[in-house]
Amino acid sequence: MTRAFADVRMAIRTVIAIAVTPFDEDGRIDEEAFRSLIARTASAGVSAITVNGNTSEFYSLCPAERRRAVGLAAASSGDAVVIAGVGLDVETAIQEAALAHQAGAGCVMVHQPIHPFQSLHGWVDYHRRIHEAVPQVGLVPYVKDPRVGIDTMGLLFDACPSVVGVKYAVADPAAFASMVRALGDERVTWLCGLAETWAPFFAVAGAAGFTSGLVSVDPDRSLRLHRALVAGDRGGAMREWDTVSEFEALRTRDRSELNVSVIKEALSQLGLCRPDVRPPITVLRPADRAAVAGILASWKLSTAA
Repeated sequence: MTRAFADVRMAIRTVIAIAVTPFDEDGRIDEEAFRSLIARTASAGVSAITVNGNTSEFYSLCPAERRRAVGLAAASSGDAVVIAGVGLDVETAIQEAALAHQAGAGCVMVHQPIHPFQSLHGWVDYHRRIHEAVPQVGLVPYVKDPRVGIDTMGLLFDACPSVVGVKYAVADPAAFASMVRALGDERVTWLCGLAETWAPFFAVAGAAGFTSGLVSVDPDRSLRLHRALVAGDRGGAMREWDTVSEFEALRTRDRSELNVSVIKEALSQLGLCRPDVRPPITVLRPADRAAVAGILASWKLSTAA
């Protein structure tokens, strides 16, 4: 189903789940667990789900696995919009954007290009090449480079009319606020790309939604935070923020090396998938597994026997 850009912009003004990619005991994608996790997230009221994101272990998935993940999500997500992560070399990004669109994805999130010598004009050109090849596909640039400022984002908007949102993942709400004020929020949806930890501060700066790994574990908790932010309920938002701070701090410790592992461990303790991850990520050590168990108990979530 093709979604109009305006519809996609509205659909992503929310908590956007970044789904994990569960693996079976042989290291392959556990398709049954994958479908179940996507359906569980969507049925809880999450209306936008990203596959092949960083929390999905994008860089350790092969092309066939990335394509399969989009298909599985599209078939299991109900009315939720599926956002497919694309990246790597520009031709691969173009091909996978086209295939994701054909599989039913509502738009694609374009990963920050990984290159030691990229320029800001090259960053714009990377997105322009994708837009020109698949202009019918809505784009959500994933911004992790603090050099991307107002002027560069303005050039991107001019070059790529298909940009429907911006996932901003630089820990600088002031720079983000200046960008939103300068460029406006009529043609794109601005998103906090740093999850619940930063969501309240980016909401004040103009973010209409935020991305989340935690929402796959406890959807109601993340959705309550978003509702409080939309309502301008600062006290309620910060109470929800307090309840997730320990979990998110564990994920971001040591340059976020446990980002994926904590989510998968929590899902494993809930009996929803195995905790397995692929190198260069590692599973949690016993002390961190115990910390996750304590957090889930404090949230009164039932763990597997």
